[in-house]
Amino acid sequence: MTTLTSKFPHLRQDFLASLVVFLVAVPLCVGVAVASGVPAELGLVTGIVGGLVTGFLPGSSLQVSGPAAGLTVLVFEAVSEFGVGTLGVIVLMAGLLQLAMGIFKIGRWFRAISVSVVEGMLCGIGLVIIAGQIYAAAGLKAPETGLGKIAGLPGAFTDALGSTEALASLAIGAGTIAVIVLWKRMPKALRSVPGALAAVVLATAATLAFGLPVATVTVEGLFGVVQVPGGDAFGELATPAIWGTIVAFALIASAESLFSAAAVDRLHDGPRTEYDKEMVAQGVGNTVCGLLGALPMTAVIVRSSANVGAGARTKASRVLHGAWLLLFAAALPSALALVPIPALAGILVHAGWKLIPFRQISALWRSHRGEALILVVTAVSIVAVNMFEGVLIGLALSVVKTAWEASHLRTEIVDKGAGPVQVHLTGNATFLRLPKILDSLEALPQDRPVELDLSGLHHLDHACRTALENWAERHSAVGTEPVRVTTAA
Repeated sequence: MTTLTSKFPHLRQDFLASLVVFLVAVPLCVGVAVASGVPAELGLVTGIVGGLVTGFLPGSSLQVSGPAAGLTVLVFEAVSEFGVGTLGVIVLMAGLLQLAMGIFKIGRWFRAISVSVVEGMLCGIGLVIIAGQIYAAAGLKAPETGLGKIAGLPGAFTDALGSTEALASLAIGAGTIAVIVLWKRMPKALRSVPGALAAVVLATAATLAFGLPVATVTVEGLFGVVQVPGGDAFGELATPAIWGTIVAFALIASAESLFSAAAVDRLHDGPRTEYDKEMVAQGVGNTVCGLLGALPMTAVIVRSSANVGAGARTKASRVLHGAWLLLFAAALPSALALVPIPALAGILVHAGWKLIPFRQISALWRSHRGEALILVVTAVSIVAVNMFEGVLIGLALSVVKTAWEASHLRTEIVDKGAGPVQVHLTGNATFLRLPKILDSLEALPQDRPVELDLSGLHHLDHACRTALENWAERHSAVGTEPVRVTTAA
């Protein structure tokens, strides 16, 4: 034991942390899988790969990977459109794309993505998750679109009030949320058990004790759900639409993982994340998940923060958590059949609520209203259209805002009534501001000489330079003195 301790000085801390992460991961893995429209065991498979494969690789030593609530909406859409059998191919190709991005050192560039777009993405995902899982908590079928889910909620509640089964199911879901929220106020000894796990255990016990007519998880067995993609699934790659989904999987999973890594780095004093290596690790993990036909993985902040909070010191904790998931999935799969689906829905409603950045929205509105608008538009677009297009809309708005701010220009005209008219341009003269510049110059009196001072410009693009030269020629052609232009030294 002494020799083992000398080789692995942090073994005790990592071992205890791995148990905590395992207990946090089980209900989340199962809940995300069920909400994504795939067998519950596939969520465990992704968690196992996240521990035993990605957990071994360099990148970020303390963040933990697995199926994420943030991809639930996208996975559900993909499964609905292409089928469970094709999911493995989508995840596999997304993993290979992540590998390429990591190898070509694109990972670090994800830090340049506007935080408002990322927060808006999480907000939109959270809203869709909450709306969709309320139907699951009531045992009702949810509409397919995000807007349909939200618009149909009043009718769903009305239907639930007229059904004993739906009310019992809703009670289990609401009780699960209440336990998770109130668990933080429990005595310290009880809080050593993760709130989500405690909520699932209590919900399962209540369902069994009172014989409630509540749907439970369907169990197929770990090896029964693992399916290597076949030729038909790979044939779907000839469909252009599938490539948009693949790119969406890769980009959104990568962004979520790398932003999670940045957040986890702020929680500990250990080695910092190497972003390109972490991208490679995520790519390897998703490639393996794709070969097994499982869910896509990302680094998950809930599990990662639990890992750091439990005292983990090295990557051993996340590898061990993968081993515990494998043992659970192999030895106790029948335990999943007892878990009420509304309890898992309650866990995801709580997770979706935590994705909505209420504080960030209010802070941005006070200081940067443009960024707050991008956040809200991104979230609304995801709800109204879909995740991929919603994120693209947010990114486009962010680029337009940046371009507009970068082209800030001030035009000052000094006319003393006699002598030349002085025009001072300061800031950045780009094609975006060209109409305003020309309007100001063309409004100057034609019979007066003009002194055009460009020394205050930080940037003058080719379009503006050419337009100013053409205007100067026209103004000088009517018999006045040539326009005198002053540029920076």
